[in-house]
Amino acid sequence: MPENASEVTAAGIARLAGVGRAAVSNWRRRHADFPKPVGGTETSPSFALAEVERWLRDQGKLAEVPLRERVWQQLADDPSTTATALARTGCVLLLVRERPAVWQELAALPDPQLAELLPTALEQVLGARFGEDRTELFRAALPPAASTGTAPAAAAVNPTAAAPVSPAAPPPVNPAAVRAAVELAAGLGPEQAFEFLLGRFLDTNLRQYTLTPEGPAALMAAIAVPGEGATVLDPAAGAGALPRAVERPAALYTQDADPDLAALAALRLALHSDAAVRARSGDTLRADAFPDLAVDAVLCHPPFNERNWGHDELAYDARWEYGFPARTESELAWVQHALARLRPGGTAVLLMPPAAASRRSGRRIRAGLLRRGALRAVVSLPAGAAPPYGIPLHLWVLRKPEPGRAPASELLFVDTAEVAGAAGGRDRLDWQAVHTAVLDAWRPFNSADGAGSADGTDGLGSTGSADSTANTDRSQAQAGRAWDQAGISRSVPVIELLDDDVDLAPARHVPHPATGAGADELLKVRDRLADTLLLTRELTPAPATAAQPAPWSATTVGELARAGALLIRAGASLAGPAAPDHSPRTAVLTEHDVITGGPPSGAPADGQDDEPVRVETGDVVVPVLGGGSVVRVVDESAAGAALGRNLHLLRPDPAALDPWFLAGFLRGTANTRQASSYASTATRLDVRRLQLPRLPLADQRRYGERFRALAAFEDALRLAGRLGEQLVQGLFDGLTDGTVRPDQQGE
Repeated sequence: MPENASEVTAAGIARLAGVGRAAVSNWRRRHADFPKPVGGTETSPSFALAEVERWLRDQGKLAEVPLRERVWQQLADDPSTTATALARTGCVLLLVRERPAVWQELAALPDPQLAELLPTALEQVLGARFGEDRTELFRAALPPAASTGTAPAAAAVNPTAAAPVSPAAPPPVNPAAVRAAVELAAGLGPEQAFEFLLGRFLDTNLRQYTLTPEGPAALMAAIAVPGEGATVLDPAAGAGALPRAVERPAALYTQDADPDLAALAALRLALHSDAAVRARSGDTLRADAFPDLAVDAVLCHPPFNERNWGHDELAYDARWEYGFPARTESELAWVQHALARLRPGGTAVLLMPPAAASRRSGRRIRAGLLRRGALRAVVSLPAGAAPPYGIPLHLWVLRKPEPGRAPASELLFVDTAEVAGAAGGRDRLDWQAVHTAVLDAWRPFNSADGAGSADGTDGLGSTGSADSTANTDRSQAQAGRAWDQAGISRSVPVIELLDDDVDLAPARHVPHPATGAGADELLKVRDRLADTLLLTRELTPAPATAAQPAPWSATTVGELARAGALLIRAGASLAGPAAPDHSPRTAVLTEHDVITGGPPSGAPADGQDDEPVRVETGDVVVPVLGGGSVVRVVDESAAGAALGRNLHLLRPDPAALDPWFLAGFLRGTANTRQASSYASTATRLDVRRLQLPRLPLADQRRYGERFRALAAFEDALRLAGRLGEQLVQGLFDGLTDGTVRPDQQGE
C-alpha cells in the first residue's frame, strides 16, 4: 500500500529517523505515547505523519524531515498512481534542465497561475525532446488540454497571454509538489533528483520490475558501442539502464510493454544526455514500434522464459531469418528481433539465460546464427551479476551479416567466473576485473575479424579514439591470439561447434586453468601455514581461572548514549563492486567484512547522495542481523570506510569507555540473546539494549587487553583455516591435473 503525505508506514518512519524497522517496532512497544495507527492493516499499519514527526522531535530523534522524503511523500499522496505523479515531476525537472529561464518566470507566479500556465511550458519542452511520441507517453501524466496546447512560448510565462488550458481542466501537478521537487533539484541537480525518486519508486516495486544493474549495463554498452555518435535501440528498455550506459549517443530508441516504465525511462534518458530520445510503449514482438529502424547497436535485457510471446500469431514473421523459435525459446525470438533492427555490420548485445546456449529446442537457430556469422561471442557472467542472481547469466554478442563479406570462422567464448572474485555475492563482485577481462578478449578478437563495417571504420562511421584502440588491438592480434587466455577466454572454430547439440555454454569450451599452482607455490602456502600455526600456539589463551559470577551493576548502550559516553550511528551505504584502488575512502565496510575480519570490500553504489557514516579508529561495529555475537573494533586499515547497511557503529568517548572493553562485553552470548528480537525469518539485534558492567576506566582497560588478545588469537585461527584449505585443495588439484607429483606429497 503506498504511503501518502498525511499517513506513513513503519518503513517510512524508519527512513525519516534513519533507523531500521525493528527500532520502530521497539518504540511502539516501549513508549506508551507513540502515535496510534490511523489506517492500514493489522500487519502493516499507517500513522499520521504530523503526529509521528512531533513525537520524533519530542524524543530527540528527528530535527527536520529531509526534503527528499517530503517530496517522495507528496508523490505517493498523488490522487493518481505514484508512477504517474513521478512522470509529472520528471517533466517539470526536464523543463528546469532544458529551459531554466522559463521556469524562473513561472516560479515567480502565484500558485493558481503556475498551475494554469505550467502545462503549456511542459508541452513545449516535451515536444522538443520527444516529438510526436510525447502525446502517447505522457497521456496519463498530463491532462488532454496540456497535451494539445499550441500557444507560443510567451504564453507560458505571460499571465495576460492566451492560455490553451481550459479553466475546468485539472492542473497536471500540485504547485506545492512542483516547487518542492524543484527545490530538491536545486541541491542535487535535475537528473540526480529524478534518479533518487525513480530509485525509490523501483525499490518499492522490486517484484514487479526486473532491472538491469549498472555493472552489466556498462559492459554491454562498451562492447556494442565503442565510439561516439551511435544510434542505439533497446526493445525491452525497462527503466532505461542499458541506453543510459551508452556514452554520448546520437539517438536513443526505446520500447517497453509497461506504459509507466516507458515514460519514466524516456524522462530518465532525456535528463541524462542531449541525445534525441524516441520512446514508445507496447509489446515489441507483437507490435514493433520501430519496424523500419536500422540502428548501429541494439542493447537488450529481454524477459526470460516467456511462453506467451506471440508464437501462434508470428509464425510467418519476416524477422525469423534464422528459424522460427519454439514456444519455449522466447529469448531466441528477441535475438532475431535485435538482428532485424540492426544496420549491416551493426552490433547487438543481449543478456541471456544460460539455458538458451544449450537447450535442444534452440539448436537449429543457434546453428543458423553460427553458419551466417551472426553470433560472434558468448560471455558467461559471474553468478550475482543480474537477476535472477543465483545463476551465471550470459551475454550474446551478435553482428548483422554484411553483404559480400564471408561469415566469421570462429566464435569467442569468455568465462568470467575466475576473475569476478572468490568472495561471492552480488555486492562483492569485482566488476572492474570482469569488465577488463571481457574487453581484453573481445577487442582484439573483434579487430582481427574486421571490427565492424567493410570500409575499415569502427563500425559506427567514426574515427578517433575508437580507431586508435582498434589499431592497437589489431597489432596485438597479428602478433598472437591475444584473446586466448587460459581459464578466461578462447575462440573456437565454428565447424567444431556444429555438432548434434550446438552447445554454446562457455564453461564447456574454455579450459579450466591448472589450479594446482605448482609445487613451489604450494610450498610457500605450507610455510605460511606453519608460521601461522606457531603464532596461534603463542597466542593460545592461558588456562581460565574459575570465579564466581561478578555482582556488577549493569548499564545499557542506550543509557550510555544518552549520557554522552558513546555515539550510535546506523549504516546506510549500499555496497556496490569493490573499488579498484581499494582505498578506505572509496570503500564500504560490509557485514561480510565484519564477520570474516577482512578489509572493506564494497564500494558506494551509484545514486547515493547522502554523506555516508565513516568509521574511525577505535569505533566498535556491530552487525544487527543474524543473531550472532560478532563485533569488530576498527583499526587503521579500515578507518575512513563508509558504514554499510545492517551495521551499527558505537563510537566510545576514550575518557569514559575503553573500545576493547566495550567490544568484548557486547560479544557475550547471553548479552546478545537478551537484546535480540526474533521474527519468522530473521533475528535482529537492538544495540541499545546491549548491556555492560559499570567499571572504572582502569578496570575496563584490564578487560580490554584480554579481549584484544582473544581477538588476535581468533584472527590467527581464521588465517590458519584459510591457508589450510588453500593447501589441501591445491594439493588435490595439483595431483589431479599433473602439476604435482605423488612423491612430493610427503616432502
